[in-house]
This record gives sequence, structure tokens and C-alpha cells, in this order.
Amino acid sequence: MAATRVFVNGRILASSDVQKETTNFADCMVLEGDKILHIGSKSDEPVQEIIQSGAEVTDLENRIIIPGFIDAHTHLLFFGLALRKLDLTNCSSLELVKSVISRYAREHPEMTRILCRGWHQPSTGRLALATMLDNLDPQQRPIYVEALDLHSTWVNTAALKELPRDHAKDLDNRQVPCDKNGNPTGLFAEGGQTDIVWPYLNEKYTEEDKQAALRKAFKAYIAAGYTGAIDMAMDDNCWDALRLYREKNGTLPIHVAAHWLVRPAGDLAGQVDVAISQNKKWNPSSTPDFCVVGIKLICDGVVDGCTAALTQPYPGHTSLIEPLFTKEQMDLVVKKAAQADLQVAIHAIGNAAVKQAIDSIEQANTPTGRHRIEHLGITSEEDAKRLGALGITASVQPVHSDPAILVDYQKLIGPHLWDRAFAYKDFLDHHACVAFGTDAPTARHLPLPNLYNATTRKSATQPQMTERTTPHQALTMSQAFHAATAGAAYSRFADTWTGTLKAGLQADFVVLDSKWTPESLLDDSVAETWSNGKKVYQAAD
Repeated sequence: MAATRVFVNGRILASSDVQKETTNFADCMVLEGDKILHIGSKSDEPVQEIIQSGAEVTDLENRIIIPGFIDAHTHLLFFGLALRKLDLTNCSSLELVKSVISRYAREHPEMTRILCRGWHQPSTGRLALATMLDNLDPQQRPIYVEALDLHSTWVNTAALKELPRDHAKDLDNRQVPCDKNGNPTGLFAEGGQTDIVWPYLNEKYTEEDKQAALRKAFKAYIAAGYTGAIDMAMDDNCWDALRLYREKNGTLPIHVAAHWLVRPAGDLAGQVDVAISQNKKWNPSSTPDFCVVGIKLICDGVVDGCTAALTQPYPGHTSLIEPLFTKEQMDLVVKKAAQADLQVAIHAIGNAAVKQAIDSIEQANTPTGRHRIEHLGITSEEDAKRLGALGITASVQPVHSDPAILVDYQKLIGPHLWDRAFAYKDFLDHHACVAFGTDAPTARHLPLPNLYNATTRKSATQPQMTERTTPHQALTMSQAFHAATAGAAYSRFADTWTGTLKAGLQADFVVLDSKWTPESLLDDSVAETWSNGKKVYQAAD
């Protein structure tokens, strides 16, 4: 018989009404094995009978229990690998970037390459020339500086020499800037990143490198209160690493659903066929804890890199930035995937890209497919309304709205578009499912600071800042926690077995030390994480 456990004297998030902005707390939860048996009051007759029968009772001492967090948009292997890279997040100038890299290179003579992360383009005046990174390392090793948003990598001359050039000629000057002789100058953006830099570096990681990275990633995620994740931009490299981890350990520490990356170059239909094949082997019905649920398309870039597709030119530019997929390409891919019962996820940040993504999902005519748009950085009022009407999930990352990283954002898009930035409340008001993710490692994976961004629209990294990002789009605590749990579960068709605290559902939950106010979220902490009815994390006293 499965063990029974009773949690009492707490605040258990029993239900929340997203539209009414209300939250209902119970004071007791009963587990039986890996399932929730009862949510209610300690005085309920069934609960009293269970306690009297000798069940283990845990006094929560007024702590809060919520469903386990589900990161609706992350990159687990990249996150684990990023933990081993030099972090440049706090480097606010070119001089600081250079000095930090130079010191790191001297301290690590054993490394074959210097791998960095967290470069914020405005910190170097948006310049990224190979010569700017030369002469920082006495050994003249290749240096790779990955942007904070993961959409580009800045390299030195030594790296240019070792990187393959075959695909560079197929990409425009926006993705691989070249000099007058046609030679790359040091920046690889969008397709230059996904088709050249990533594949090359992935080959350099050993299998043990990847397994060690996943161990670190899962450990960090469990400690943060996650019981699930949706891994975006999946490919053979990442999938094989996750599959091997699962084979070696019998299971994954958290449930993982994946969206297979479809690139705009090459055989589009063939790429979708790969995702269809993987879904047949690994699907939510046969392996809900580890499955391929859909595809991922990257429609545009990012505002900081002036590669997000807007309806107006960027300052200093005379022409529009076009989406990475043409309308015809996107419609073909989306329709083929949707007809195969795959979920479609489309990265769209600029308002022009958002409209194209919505149009493409609409033409596929599968309103129950729970298709989704990632990021939605700038969305027109009309398109915000269309999301809910078409059953499209707004998969957003509040951490990207942190005013500390939006130094040039308003200047680049102008006041009119700025008013439509990160329009989460509009999405909810028009009945779209909102799912929260972090996009780690482009940002911290921690859910509580993410919720702070969503509810206060203030900076979680620099809380002393007074600036707020479009404060009229702030969410309530109920709405924010719903998006980080139930909304994320719904977005991957997992809402029938996890994401909320209800009798019969899987016992995936988090015990929080929390005052349950937006302002307290940065001081709140995860005390325990439970997955499948088992405690998998306990905070140190």
C-alpha cells in the first residue's frame, strides 16, 4: 500500500482564477504515494481518519505550498554548459570585457578555447570585430563571446580561422558581417550562430562534458523549485545527451517536453519529418516525462541586435528587418507540423514577426493544437486580442522585461512601440493562456525573480532602480504563479496530470517561505521541492 502523508497548518494554493485575479488557499494536503489524495482542511473528516490511522504528518508552520514550477522555455544542455563559461553579464564597457577575458585567459592556461557568455551588445557600442578580442590571450587561443540573448557570438581572429566557412556564403551580411573582400569580421548572428558556431562547438564537447553539464543543470533546477521544463530549439545533439542521461539514471529529475528546431535553410519538409519521427518514438502518451511535442521556428532576432522584425526601421537604418522565414516557408512548415498533430512554437519578438507568426498559425486551422508564440516582445493591440481567439499560448519570459537590461530598448523601437512591449496583461485580458519561462541561459533560471519582474515590472537584478517597464502590463500574484505552473503545464498538454494541486494529479509541488506579496518575492525562498510524491530538494537550515 502506498505511503500516506499529511501536510497541515500551511497555505496550499488550491485554486486560482486568472481572470478574476483571486487565489484560494487550503490549509491541508494529503498525499498517497505519488499522487495528491485530498486538498482541503485538517478538520475534514477523511483527513482526521487518515491522521488517526497513523499517517505521517508534516507541520508546514504557515509556509506556502504551490504546484511545482515548470520552465515553459529553456535550453537545459546549453544552460548546464553555460555554467562552465566566463560570465560577462556585469561587464558594462568594452574595456571591462577585455580586462575580464584577459585575466581569465591568464588564469586558465590549460584551456583549448576561451568560452564566454552574457555579453550585452550595448556595452561595446554594438561593435563586434575580431580584432577587438585579439591580443587578450598570450597563447592566442580562439575566443568565443556569446551574447546574453544567445542569438549571436563574437569571436577573435583565432576563432575565425578554425570555424568552417561553408555555410557563411549562404547567409546575408546581417547574419555574418563581412569586409569588402567577403571575409567574416567577427560576428555570427542568427543563422551564423545556429548553423556555424553552435554545430562546430558542439562537436568539441565530449559526452562526459554534456552529462556533467546536465547534472549541474538539473541540480540547479530542482533547487529552484522546478519539477518540469519545456526545452526549446531541440536537435540531435541535445536530445541524445538527454536520452543518455535518462538511460543511465533510469529517469530524468524533472519532466521534459521538447520542441525540435526547424531552421529556415535547407529542406524544410524534411526537417519537420525528423520531428514527426521523434514524436512517434517519444510522445506524451508513451513517455510523458520525456517527449518531443512539437517544432520550434525562429522567425526573427532580438531588439538589442537590431534583428527583431519591426514594422518600422531601426534608428540609422533605412530598410526594414525582414523575418528569417518568408511567409510561404513558414506556412508550409506550420501546416505540415500541425497536420501531424505537432505543437508549433514560433520565436517572434518584433511586432512584424508576431503578426506573421499569428497569421501562419491561423492558416493552419488547428485551434485546439495549443500552438504557441515565444517571447512576444512587441505586440500590437489587435494581435494581442488574436492570441486568445485563436487558442495560441503566449509563452513569455518576464526576466526579459527587466529594466536593467533594456537600456537602449526604448530608443531602438520608439515610444509608440514601447507602450506595446511585454504586454502580458493584455494577453490575459483577451483570454490567452500565458506560460512563463526563463529562456535560460539567456537569463537566470530562477523562478521567483522572474515572478518579481512580472508582478512589479521592476528590476530583479538591480532592485534599487526606480524604473518600471510598461507598468500597466503588470500581473497579480495569482496570475503570475498560474502562468509559471498551470499555464506552463497547459501549454504542453500536461494539465491532466500536473501543474495544479488537485486530487488525483501527480504530487509535484514546492514548499515556499513566502509572504505572498510582489515586493517580497526577492526575499522569498524555496524550502523544499517534491516530485512524484518524493522530496528531491531540502534547503539548508
